[in-house]
Amino acid sequence: MGSYGRLEGVNIDFSVTFVLAVCGLVGLMLLLLGIKLGMYVGRLRAERQFASRIETERSDAVKRSRAVLGGQFSEQLSPFLPDFPGDPTEVRFIGKPVDFISFSGASRGMVDEVVFIEVKTGDSRQSAVERSLRKAIESGRVRYVEYRAPGKPE
Repeated sequence: MGSYGRLEGVNIDFSVTFVLAVCGLVGLMLLLLGIKLGMYVGRLRAERQFASRIETERSDAVKRSRAVLGGQFSEQLSPFLPDFPGDPTEVRFIGKPVDFISFSGASRGMVDEVVFIEVKTGDSRQSAVERSLRKAIESGRVRYVEYRAPGKPE
């Protein structure tokens, strides 16, 4: 029979078949190796980008935090700064949606006016809620309500 064999009436050269099988196996191994290598390189790139991104985002977070803290400090200190539109003894800090409410005249024993005061620093702008509060106040949609908490009378 030599190097030829018979398989259902077809002559097959075993050396060619062997070479094709080895080439297929080597190709498959190279493909798997390429996939693994690609995944490894991709992971390394992602880790580098992640580390760089973390550094950038941390720096940005610190800057924002400093700006917020500086703004809060300025808000708390503002009643004692020049040209503040209220007496520091008559001003109460609220925070949200307005920074202060001033009860003008309270230190003299009679409130003449209630003033809502919003403190802004830098380029900050009013939020939608702050704008709507301003419109409600300016249009006179303000009222006084007394609430008595339930409990035993003394």
